[in-house]
Amino acid sequence: MEELLHYVWKHKIHPLEPLLTTDGRRVEVIDAGLRNPHAGPDFFNAKLRIGDTVWVGNVELHSLSSDWIRHGHQLDEAYNNVILHVVEKADMEVSCANGRPVPQLLLPIPAQVSERYKELLVTDRFPPCYRVVPRLSALTIHSWLSALQVERLEQKTQAIGQRLKLTDNHWEDVFFITLARNFGFGVNGDAFEWWASHLPFRAVDKHRDNLFQVEALFLGTAGLLEEQLDHPDAYYEKLKQEFAYLRHKFELPHSTPCPPWRLLRLRPGNFPHLRLAQLASLYHREQALFSRTMEAATLDEVRQLFRVNPSPYWEEHYRFATTSPRISKQLSMSSLNLIIINTVVPFLYAYGLHKGNEQLCDRAALYLESLKPEANYVTRMWQAAGLTAQHAADSQALVQLQLNYCDKKECLRCRFGYEYLR
Repeated sequence: MEELLHYVWKHKIHPLEPLLTTDGRRVEVIDAGLRNPHAGPDFFNAKLRIGDTVWVGNVELHSLSSDWIRHGHQLDEAYNNVILHVVEKADMEVSCANGRPVPQLLLPIPAQVSERYKELLVTDRFPPCYRVVPRLSALTIHSWLSALQVERLEQKTQAIGQRLKLTDNHWEDVFFITLARNFGFGVNGDAFEWWASHLPFRAVDKHRDNLFQVEALFLGTAGLLEEQLDHPDAYYEKLKQEFAYLRHKFELPHSTPCPPWRLLRLRPGNFPHLRLAQLASLYHREQALFSRTMEAATLDEVRQLFRVNPSPYWEEHYRFATTSPRISKQLSMSSLNLIIINTVVPFLYAYGLHKGNEQLCDRAALYLESLKPEANYVTRMWQAAGLTAQHAADSQALVQLQLNYCDKKECLRCRFGYEYLR
């Protein structure tokens, strides 16, 4: 378990007896060094006292001494400045490419740490560190969740950056693509993003003042006007005819290989037909949605931007040719909050970094701390373990923790995992 050996070295979880090299010299770890996630020695700029001499340099760790040879370090000049080779088992002596022998330290992994690490890897319960969660200090929880919140925002900023590269840095287009993805509310997120990424924005813009034509373009490019209906209604047929005209006008492809839309066990309010109609109404009404969102100063102003009614047909429909009771098809408050959390906040943060505007970044954090926590299976499981999210910033942090640490069994990189092993 070489990764666990790295953990023991980094956190100085050493045995009580003195540390000795294989040739009997005493080792004092003044500074374990900085972990290197890239090619080269495992830890940079360590400071050690070996015998009577203080050394500053790099440290390499392996399960076996012979791994040094197996990895070819004896031929690699990048390892000439290694001052200590830390191993679980010393089965041979090793040297650098320049011929200098490398001191070796035999560092056993404490049995208690090894056993607890195995528990984290094999437990079926989520989170695997549930036993220690109720005993965590408020400072430990707050500091780790704060770091995870920033990590999640930076991850979303990177995704926005990738989309910007594909759209020639068109912030309005990328904002709409990201918004469309989040209109999928998880289940249809990939399909919505694919659809929006292939939407002919400049063609749509030419008819943006006509809601019916925008709706025809949205539903048509999504492939929802090609459904085989037993009894198609007049509105469906009219949309289909309008899209045929617009497709011919703008020379759009006759078939769109859009990922399949998922309807099974989906609440009617999340049917892609209705969501696309809502997006069409929003695109029609707000000509500069991204800019207006960045300028909005309060959560209420942001919610008002996204609070739109689709065309009258959808007051009695969730999909084509199937009527429903007449009710408002505006986004619910919970849906609006999710849009703010997953679209507005990341763009405030990303655009703030892009413009060097700290106020936008601060507003992103303020919004998260002002919104109620998300109610999903992640927050429910952490609550059952004794950690209750206080606001959306906490729930976003817990989602980041689950997706990037718990699911990947990255307990050695987690501060809660550290407390469990400790």
